[in-house]
Amino acid sequence: MDRLQENFDKLLSMTDTSFVRYKHDEINWQSRMFGLVGPRGVGKTTLFLQHIKQHLDRQNTLYVSADNLYFTNHTLVELADTFNKQNGHHLFIDEIHKYPNWSRELKQLYDSYPDMQIAFTGSSVLDIYKGSSDLSRRAPIHEMQGLSFREYLAIFHQIVSPVYSLDDILAHRVKLPGVAHPLPLFADYMRRGYYPFSREADFGLSLEQVINQTIESDIPLYANMNVSTGRKLKQLLIVIAQSVPFKPVIQKLADIIGVSRNNLSDYLLYIEKAGLIGQLRNATGGIRGLGKVDKIYLDNPNLIYILAQENANPGNLRETFFYNQTRVRQEVIASTAADFQIGDRTFEVGGKNKGKKQIAHLADAYIVKDDIETGYANIIPLWQFGMNY
Repeated sequence: MDRLQENFDKLLSMTDTSFVRYKHDEINWQSRMFGLVGPRGVGKTTLFLQHIKQHLDRQNTLYVSADNLYFTNHTLVELADTFNKQNGHHLFIDEIHKYPNWSRELKQLYDSYPDMQIAFTGSSVLDIYKGSSDLSRRAPIHEMQGLSFREYLAIFHQIVSPVYSLDDILAHRVKLPGVAHPLPLFADYMRRGYYPFSREADFGLSLEQVINQTIESDIPLYANMNVSTGRKLKQLLIVIAQSVPFKPVIQKLADIIGVSRNNLSDYLLYIEKAGLIGQLRNATGGIRGLGKVDKIYLDNPNLIYILAQENANPGNLRETFFYNQTRVRQEVIASTAADFQIGDRTFEVGGKNKGKKQIAHLADAYIVKDDIETGYANIIPLWQFGMNY
Protein backbone atom coordinates (compact mmCIF):
# COMPACT_ATOMS: atom_id res chain seq x y z
CA MET A 1 0.00 0.00 0.00
CA ASP A 2 2.84 2.43 0.83
CA ARG A 3 4.33 1.97 -2.65
CA LEU A 4 0.94 2.53 -4.28
CA GLN A 5 0.60 5.79 -2.34
CA GLU A 6 4.12 6.89 -3.31
CA ASN A 7 3.48 6.15 -6.98
CA PHE A 8 0.19 8.06 -6.81
CA ASP A 9 1.94 11.10 -5.29
CA LYS A 10 4.57 11.02 -8.03
CA LEU A 11 1.98 10.90 -10.82
CA LEU A 12 -0.08 13.63 -9.22
CA SER A 13 2.93 15.95 -8.93
CA MET A 14 3.61 15.56 -12.65
CA THR A 15 0.01 16.18 -13.73
CA ASP A 16 -0.53 19.45 -15.59
CA THR A 17 -3.94 21.01 -14.96
CA SER A 18 -3.57 24.05 -17.22
CA PHE A 19 -6.03 22.57 -19.74
CA VAL A 20 -8.71 19.97 -19.05
CA ARG A 21 -10.33 17.93 -21.82
CA TYR A 22 -13.93 18.33 -23.01
CA LYS A 23 -15.08 15.12 -21.33
CA HIS A 24 -14.56 16.35 -17.80
CA ASP A 25 -17.72 18.47 -17.76
CA GLU A 26 -19.83 15.62 -19.15
CA ILE A 27 -19.10 13.16 -16.35
CA ASN A 28 -21.15 13.02 -13.17
CA TRP A 29 -18.23 12.88 -10.76
CA GLN A 30 -20.63 12.24 -7.87
CA SER A 31 -21.64 8.80 -9.17
CA ARG A 32 -20.83 5.96 -6.78
CA MET A 33 -19.26 4.00 -9.63
CA PHE A 34 -18.53 4.91 -13.25
CA GLY A 35 -16.19 4.00 -16.08
CA LEU A 36 -14.30 6.03 -18.67
CA VAL A 37 -13.47 4.19 -21.89
CA GLY A 38 -11.93 5.09 -25.22
CA PRO A 39 -9.10 4.26 -27.62
CA ARG A 40 -5.57 3.83 -26.38
CA GLY A 41 -3.68 7.08 -25.86
CA VAL A 42 -6.51 9.65 -25.80
CA GLY A 43 -5.85 10.87 -22.25
CA LYS A 44 -8.16 8.99 -19.90
CA THR A 45 -5.53 8.59 -17.17
CA THR A 46 -4.64 12.27 -17.31
CA LEU A 47 -8.29 13.27 -16.98
CA PHE A 48 -8.66 11.21 -13.81
CA LEU A 49 -5.48 12.63 -12.28
CA GLN A 50 -6.49 16.18 -13.18
CA HIS A 51 -9.85 15.76 -11.48
CA ILE A 52 -8.24 14.33 -8.36
CA LYS A 53 -5.68 17.12 -8.21
CA GLN A 54 -8.22 19.90 -8.66
CA HIS A 55 -11.31 18.63 -6.84
CA LEU A 56 -10.59 15.89 -4.29
CA ASP A 57 -8.89 15.53 -0.92
CA ARG A 58 -5.65 13.64 -1.42
CA GLN A 59 -5.91 12.16 2.08
CA ASN A 60 -8.99 10.07 1.28
CA THR A 61 -8.28 9.42 -2.42
CA LEU A 62 -6.22 6.70 -4.10
CA TYR A 63 -5.29 6.11 -7.74
CA VAL A 64 -3.88 2.74 -8.83
CA SER A 65 -3.20 1.01 -12.12
CA ALA A 66 -4.59 -2.50 -12.44
CA ASP A 67 -1.34 -3.77 -13.97
CA ASN A 68 0.69 -2.76 -10.87
CA LEU A 69 2.80 -5.55 -9.37
CA TYR A 70 0.80 -5.11 -6.18
CA PHE A 71 -1.96 -7.18 -7.77
CA THR A 72 0.34 -10.15 -8.24
CA ASN A 73 -0.31 -11.05 -4.62
CA HIS A 74 -3.39 -8.97 -3.77
CA THR A 75 -6.93 -8.59 -5.09
CA LEU A 76 -8.98 -5.49 -5.76
CA VAL A 77 -11.24 -6.50 -2.90
CA GLU A 78 -8.26 -6.63 -0.53
CA LEU A 79 -7.09 -3.21 -1.71
CA ALA A 80 -10.54 -1.69 -1.27
CA ASP A 81 -10.90 -3.22 2.20
CA THR A 82 -7.55 -1.84 3.36
CA PHE A 83 -8.28 1.56 1.84
CA ASN A 84 -11.73 1.67 3.41
CA LYS A 85 -10.28 0.97 6.87
CA GLN A 86 -7.93 3.93 6.32
CA ASN A 87 -10.98 6.17 5.82
CA GLY A 88 -10.64 6.11 2.04
CA HIS A 89 -13.55 7.47 0.02
CA HIS A 90 -12.43 7.79 -3.64
CA LEU A 91 -10.78 4.84 -5.41
CA PHE A 92 -9.65 5.33 -9.02
CA ILE A 93 -8.55 2.20 -10.92
CA ASP A 94 -6.76 2.63 -14.25
CA GLU A 95 -6.64 0.01 -17.04
CA ILE A 96 -9.11 -2.21 -15.26
CA HIS A 97 -9.25 -4.64 -18.18
CA LYS A 98 -5.74 -5.86 -17.27
CA TYR A 99 -7.10 -7.30 -14.03
CA PRO A 100 -8.62 -10.81 -14.25
CA ASN A 101 -12.32 -11.03 -13.35
CA TRP A 102 -12.50 -7.26 -13.04
CA SER A 103 -16.22 -7.08 -13.72
CA ARG A 104 -17.14 -9.51 -10.96
CA GLU A 105 -14.92 -7.82 -8.37
CA LEU A 106 -16.16 -4.34 -9.25
CA LYS A 107 -19.71 -5.51 -8.59
CA GLN A 108 -18.57 -6.89 -5.26
CA LEU A 109 -16.92 -3.57 -4.36
CA TYR A 110 -20.07 -1.66 -5.27
CA ASP A 111 -22.23 -3.85 -3.07
CA SER A 112 -19.77 -4.11 -0.16
CA TYR A 113 -18.61 -0.48 0.20
CA PRO A 114 -21.61 1.86 -0.23
CA ASP A 115 -19.66 4.79 1.21
CA MET A 116 -16.80 4.49 -1.31
CA GLN A 117 -16.72 5.98 -4.80
CA ILE A 118 -15.08 3.75 -7.41
CA ALA A 119 -14.09 4.98 -10.87
CA PHE A 120 -12.23 3.02 -13.53
CA THR A 121 -10.73 3.38 -16.99
CA GLY A 122 -9.83 0.90 -19.68
CA SER A 123 -7.29 1.41 -22.43
CA SER A 124 -9.09 -1.24 -24.46
CA VAL A 125 -12.69 -0.43 -25.28
CA LEU A 126 -13.12 -4.04 -26.26
CA ASP A 127 -12.55 -5.63 -22.87
CA ILE A 128 -14.50 -2.92 -21.06
CA TYR A 129 -17.56 -3.47 -23.25
CA LYS A 130 -17.20 -7.20 -22.89
CA GLY A 131 -17.85 -6.94 -19.16
CA SER A 132 -19.83 -3.73 -18.89
CA SER A 133 -23.23 -5.35 -19.45
CA ASP A 134 -22.94 -6.90 -16.00
CA LEU A 135 -22.22 -3.47 -14.51
CA SER A 136 -24.85 -1.50 -16.40
CA ARG A 137 -27.15 -1.11 -13.39
CA ARG A 138 -24.31 0.08 -11.19
CA ALA A 139 -21.84 1.98 -13.38
CA PRO A 140 -22.53 4.36 -16.26
CA ILE A 141 -19.86 4.11 -18.97
CA HIS A 142 -18.55 7.34 -20.52
CA GLU A 143 -16.80 7.32 -23.90
CA MET A 144 -13.92 9.68 -24.70
CA GLN A 145 -12.20 10.36 -27.99
CA GLY A 146 -9.02 12.18 -29.02
CA LEU A 147 -8.32 15.90 -29.29
CA SER A 148 -10.54 18.21 -31.27
CA PHE A 149 -8.81 20.88 -33.34
CA ARG A 150 -9.89 23.36 -30.64
CA GLU A 151 -8.23 21.29 -27.91
CA TYR A 152 -5.10 20.85 -30.01
CA LEU A 153 -4.81 24.63 -30.39
CA ALA A 154 -5.10 25.11 -26.62
CA ILE A 155 -2.70 22.33 -25.59
CA PHE A 156 -0.05 22.67 -28.29
CA HIS A 157 -0.17 26.40 -29.06
CA GLN A 158 -1.89 28.03 -26.06
CA ILE A 159 -4.59 29.39 -28.38
CA VAL A 160 -7.73 29.29 -26.25
CA SER A 161 -11.14 29.34 -27.87
CA PRO A 162 -14.66 28.50 -26.64
CA VAL A 163 -16.60 25.51 -27.93
CA TYR A 164 -18.82 26.44 -30.88
CA SER A 165 -22.06 24.59 -31.51
CA LEU A 166 -23.02 23.35 -34.94
CA ASP A 167 -25.42 26.28 -35.23
CA ASP A 168 -22.58 28.67 -34.38
CA ILE A 169 -20.37 27.14 -37.05
CA LEU A 170 -23.04 27.28 -39.74
CA ALA A 171 -23.79 30.92 -38.82
CA HIS A 172 -20.10 31.87 -39.27
CA ARG A 173 -19.59 32.78 -35.60
CA VAL A 174 -16.26 30.97 -35.17
CA LYS A 175 -13.41 33.29 -34.21
CA LEU A 176 -9.75 32.61 -33.44
CA PRO A 177 -8.37 35.82 -31.90
CA GLY A 178 -4.73 36.39 -32.73
CA VAL A 179 -4.67 33.78 -35.49
CA ALA A 180 -4.57 35.35 -38.92
CA HIS A 181 -4.04 32.10 -40.82
CA PRO A 182 -5.45 28.89 -39.25
CA LEU A 183 -4.66 26.59 -42.18
CA PRO A 184 -0.99 25.81 -41.30
CA LEU A 185 -2.09 24.87 -37.79
CA PHE A 186 -4.90 22.76 -39.21
CA ALA A 187 -2.50 20.93 -41.53
CA ASP A 188 -0.30 20.04 -38.54
CA TYR A 189 -3.33 18.85 -36.57
CA MET A 190 -4.35 16.55 -39.42
CA ARG A 191 -0.92 14.91 -39.37
CA ARG A 192 -0.22 14.72 -35.65
CA GLY A 193 -2.74 16.58 -33.50
CA TYR A 194 -5.40 14.05 -32.50
CA TYR A 195 -3.48 12.26 -29.75
CA PRO A 196 -2.17 14.09 -26.65
CA PHE A 197 1.08 12.12 -26.85
CA SER A 198 1.83 13.54 -30.31
CA ARG A 199 4.00 16.18 -28.64
CA GLU A 200 6.57 13.44 -28.09
CA ALA A 201 9.50 13.27 -30.49
CA ASP A 202 8.77 9.64 -31.43
CA PHE A 203 5.05 10.18 -32.05
CA GLY A 204 5.00 8.13 -35.25
CA LEU A 205 6.54 5.11 -33.56
CA SER A 206 4.22 5.45 -30.56
CA LEU A 207 1.14 5.59 -32.77
CA GLU A 208 2.29 2.53 -34.71
CA GLN A 209 2.63 0.72 -31.38
CA VAL A 210 -0.92 1.72 -30.43
CA ILE A 211 -2.18 0.32 -33.75
CA ASN A 212 -0.19 -2.90 -33.42
CA GLN A 213 -1.19 -3.54 -29.81
CA THR A 214 -4.83 -3.03 -30.66
CA ILE A 215 -4.80 -5.14 -33.81
CA GLU A 216 -2.43 -7.91 -32.74
CA SER A 217 -3.29 -8.19 -29.05
CA ASP A 218 -6.57 -6.56 -27.95
CA ILE A 219 -8.83 -7.67 -30.79
CA PRO A 220 -7.57 -11.28 -31.11
CA LEU A 221 -7.96 -11.73 -27.35
CA TYR A 222 -11.50 -10.33 -27.36
CA ALA A 223 -12.67 -12.11 -30.50
CA ASN A 224 -10.93 -15.42 -29.82
CA MET A 225 -9.08 -15.19 -33.12
CA ASN A 226 -5.49 -16.19 -33.73
CA VAL A 227 -2.71 -13.62 -34.00
CA SER A 228 -2.25 -14.19 -37.74
CA THR A 229 -5.85 -13.12 -38.33
CA GLY A 230 -5.17 -10.04 -36.23
CA ARG A 231 -2.31 -9.15 -38.56
CA LYS A 232 -4.63 -9.50 -41.54
CA LEU A 233 -6.83 -6.83 -40.00
CA LYS A 234 -3.92 -4.41 -40.31
CA GLN A 235 -3.95 -5.08 -44.05
CA LEU A 236 -7.60 -4.04 -43.99
CA LEU A 237 -6.70 -0.78 -42.22
CA ILE A 238 -4.11 0.01 -44.89
CA VAL A 239 -6.66 -0.62 -47.67
CA ILE A 240 -9.05 1.83 -45.99
CA ALA A 241 -6.26 4.35 -45.37
CA GLN A 242 -5.19 4.48 -49.01
CA SER A 243 -8.68 4.62 -50.46
CA VAL A 244 -10.86 7.35 -51.79
CA PRO A 245 -13.66 7.51 -49.15
CA PHE A 246 -14.22 3.80 -48.82
CA LYS A 247 -17.50 2.14 -49.78
CA PRO A 248 -17.21 -1.42 -48.53
CA VAL A 249 -17.91 -4.48 -50.62
CA ILE A 250 -17.92 -7.05 -47.84
CA GLN A 251 -17.17 -10.13 -49.93
CA LYS A 252 -14.27 -8.40 -51.69
CA LEU A 253 -12.82 -7.28 -48.36
CA ALA A 254 -13.21 -10.76 -46.93
CA ASP A 255 -11.30 -12.17 -49.89
CA ILE A 256 -8.50 -9.60 -49.50
CA ILE A 257 -7.72 -10.52 -45.91
CA GLY A 258 -8.69 -14.19 -46.17
CA VAL A 259 -11.60 -14.44 -43.74
CA SER A 260 -15.22 -15.42 -44.15
CA ARG A 261 -17.81 -12.81 -45.08
CA ASN A 262 -19.79 -13.57 -41.93
CA ASN A 263 -16.78 -12.99 -39.69
CA LEU A 264 -15.71 -9.76 -41.40
CA SER A 265 -18.66 -7.70 -40.17
CA ASP A 266 -17.85 -8.74 -36.61
CA TYR A 267 -14.17 -7.88 -37.09
CA LEU A 268 -15.05 -4.43 -38.42
CA LEU A 269 -17.23 -3.82 -35.37
CA TYR A 270 -14.38 -4.83 -33.06
CA ILE A 271 -11.98 -2.46 -34.83
CA GLU A 272 -14.56 0.32 -34.62
CA LYS A 273 -15.04 -0.17 -30.87
CA ALA A 274 -11.27 -0.14 -30.46
CA GLY A 275 -11.14 3.34 -31.98
CA LEU A 276 -9.31 2.54 -35.22
CA ILE A 277 -12.14 2.97 -37.74
CA GLY A 278 -15.47 4.73 -38.02
CA GLN A 279 -18.38 3.14 -39.91
CA LEU A 280 -20.81 5.63 -41.44
CA ARG A 281 -24.27 4.10 -41.50
CA ASN A 282 -27.39 5.08 -43.39
CA ALA A 283 -30.71 6.33 -42.01
CA THR A 284 -32.07 2.84 -41.30
CA GLY A 285 -30.74 2.88 -37.78
CA GLY A 286 -28.41 5.82 -37.42
CA ILE A 287 -24.87 5.78 -36.13
CA ARG A 288 -25.72 3.62 -33.12
CA GLY A 289 -28.45 1.62 -34.77
CA LEU A 290 -28.62 -1.15 -37.28
CA GLY A 291 -28.27 0.91 -40.43
CA LYS A 292 -26.31 -0.49 -43.32
CA VAL A 293 -22.68 0.66 -43.44
CA ASP A 294 -22.29 3.15 -46.28
CA LYS A 295 -18.62 4.10 -45.87
CA ILE A 296 -15.71 3.04 -43.71
CA TYR A 297 -13.14 5.58 -42.54
CA LEU A 298 -10.10 5.30 -40.36
CA ASP A 299 -11.00 6.83 -37.02
CA ASN A 300 -8.99 10.04 -37.51
CA PRO A 301 -6.61 11.67 -40.04
CA ASN A 302 -3.47 10.92 -37.98
CA LEU A 303 -4.06 7.22 -38.60
CA ILE A 304 -4.33 7.83 -42.35
CA TYR A 305 -0.97 9.59 -42.48
CA ILE A 306 0.70 6.84 -40.46
CA LEU A 307 -0.76 3.95 -42.48
CA ALA A 308 -1.02 5.44 -45.98
CA GLN A 309 2.08 7.66 -45.87
CA GLU A 310 2.44 9.45 -49.22
CA ASN A 311 -0.65 7.68 -50.56
CA ALA A 312 -3.05 9.52 -48.23
CA ASN A 313 -6.06 10.61 -50.31
CA PRO A 314 -7.12 14.26 -49.73
CA GLY A 315 -10.82 13.46 -50.06
CA ASN A 316 -10.52 10.63 -47.56
CA LEU A 317 -8.68 12.90 -45.10
CA ARG A 318 -11.35 15.60 -45.34
CA GLU A 319 -14.31 13.30 -44.84
CA THR A 320 -12.55 11.43 -42.04
CA PHE A 321 -11.95 14.69 -40.17
CA PHE A 322 -15.53 15.90 -40.63
CA TYR A 323 -17.03 12.62 -39.44
CA ASN A 324 -14.61 12.27 -36.53
CA GLN A 325 -15.21 15.76 -35.15
CA THR A 326 -18.96 16.11 -35.67
CA ARG A 327 -19.98 12.70 -34.29
CA VAL A 328 -19.12 13.74 -30.71
CA ARG A 329 -22.06 16.16 -30.45
CA GLN A 330 -24.36 15.00 -33.25
CA GLU A 331 -25.71 11.85 -34.81
CA VAL A 332 -24.09 11.73 -38.24
CA ILE A 333 -25.41 9.43 -40.96
CA ALA A 334 -24.81 8.95 -44.67
CA SER A 335 -26.66 11.24 -47.06
CA THR A 336 -28.38 9.87 -50.13
CA ALA A 337 -27.60 13.10 -52.00
CA ALA A 338 -24.20 14.15 -50.65
CA ASP A 339 -21.63 12.97 -48.08
CA PHE A 340 -23.25 13.42 -44.66
CA GLN A 341 -26.54 14.20 -43.00
CA ILE A 342 -27.02 15.68 -39.51
CA GLY A 343 -30.70 16.01 -38.67
CA ASP A 344 -32.32 17.75 -41.65
CA ARG A 345 -29.03 19.27 -42.80
CA THR A 346 -26.92 17.91 -45.63
CA PHE A 347 -23.16 18.35 -46.00
CA GLU A 348 -20.92 17.88 -49.04
CA VAL A 349 -17.21 17.92 -48.21
CA GLY A 350 -14.50 18.86 -50.71
CA GLY A 351 -11.56 21.07 -51.66
CA LYS A 352 -11.63 24.82 -52.17
CA ASN A 353 -12.92 24.43 -55.76
CA LYS A 354 -15.88 22.27 -54.76
CA GLY A 355 -19.05 23.45 -56.53
CA LYS A 356 -22.67 23.57 -55.36
CA LYS A 357 -24.19 21.46 -58.11
CA GLN A 358 -24.57 18.35 -55.94
CA ILE A 359 -26.67 20.14 -53.31
CA ALA A 360 -28.42 22.71 -55.52
CA HIS A 361 -31.83 21.03 -55.14
CA LEU A 362 -31.63 20.65 -51.33
CA ALA A 363 -33.25 23.10 -48.91
CA ASP A 364 -30.82 23.02 -45.98
CA ALA A 365 -27.45 22.03 -47.38
CA TYR A 366 -23.85 23.15 -46.99
CA ILE A 367 -20.58 22.89 -48.88
CA VAL A 368 -17.71 22.21 -46.49
CA LYS A 369 -14.45 23.34 -48.12
CA ASP A 370 -10.89 22.56 -47.19
CA ASP A 371 -8.10 25.12 -47.82
CA ILE A 372 -10.23 28.19 -47.14
CA GLU A 373 -9.90 30.43 -44.08
CA THR A 374 -13.39 31.92 -43.88
CA GLY A 375 -16.81 31.08 -45.24
CA TYR A 376 -19.97 32.82 -46.45
CA ALA A 377 -23.60 31.88 -47.00
CA ASN A 378 -23.68 28.04 -47.08
CA ILE A 379 -19.91 27.67 -47.66
CA ILE A 380 -18.20 26.57 -44.43
CA PRO A 381 -14.43 26.07 -43.86
CA LEU A 382 -13.61 22.48 -42.95
CA TRP A 383 -11.32 23.44 -40.04
CA GLN A 384 -14.17 25.15 -38.19
CA PHE A 385 -15.90 21.82 -37.51
CA GLY A 386 -12.93 21.06 -35.27
CA MET A 387 -14.22 23.69 -32.81
CA ASN A 388 -17.30 21.58 -32.01
CA TYR A 389 -16.00 20.10 -28.71
